[in-house]
Amino acid sequence: MINRYSLFLSSTLITIPLLVFSTLSNAAEQLKATEQINEFEEAIKLTPDLENGRAKYRTCVTCHRPEGWGTLDGAYPQIAGQLPSVLIKQMADFRANNRDNPIMRAFASQRSLGGPQEIADVAAYVSSLPMNPNHGRGAPINLELGKRIYERDCKDCHGANGEGNQEDHVPKIQGQHYAYLKRQFDWIRNGRRRNADEKMVKQIQGYSARDEVAVLSYVSHIKPENTAEQDWRNSHFQRYDRSWRPAGR
Repeated sequence: MINRYSLFLSSTLITIPLLVFSTLSNAAEQLKATEQINEFEEAIKLTPDLENGRAKYRTCVTCHRPEGWGTLDGAYPQIAGQLPSVLIKQMADFRANNRDNPIMRAFASQRSLGGPQEIADVAAYVSSLPMNPNHGRGAPINLELGKRIYERDCKDCHGANGEGNQEDHVPKIQGQHYAYLKRQFDWIRNGRRRNADEKMVKQIQGYSARDEVAVLSYVSHIKPENTAEQDWRNSHFQRYDRSWRPAGR
């Protein structure tokens, strides 16, 4: 016969291990997050080795392409010419699961990429690449509205020409593919991009569809500061087959 004491004891024996497991799991997550923060801060201070960065970038070319230009459909962003501190922060965030992309998290992992020095190296190499002169642009409509919205809400952080901010790790958005900008904008607004700036999340909640298209189209039409010649190809990857690319997400 099962009495109340037996039920209590049985329930306690089940509950205690679950609580211990939950506590240990939370502690492990906090430790991992702390390690990623320390890793980011260490990588920022290191002197990068461009040759090693080029070697490490070989694991990235399948998606981001040899030139670092990503794809016009926005499945993969243009990372060429991005600010080094931004690239370092994003890689650290992928490793800490603060951004939602299992493929990128795998390629940015310690097993694939290495530690802080390798992060600094590949970020410096990617940042040194010229940008795509023919990146994906939005429809040239409502650009005046987009400019007004940008100057009102975006300029203080992303810069007057979308050049970003190296010291504050704010991304350069000039020259980015329109489709990628739109996907990230939507993910920031709905909370899927977990490393988003809280001020931006609140700021864009009231945007109409017209506002969103206008400002992102405007950004996509800002001319990048450092673009390649029309027929430029990255000579470090001459043998790479550019006719093939993985499916986007």
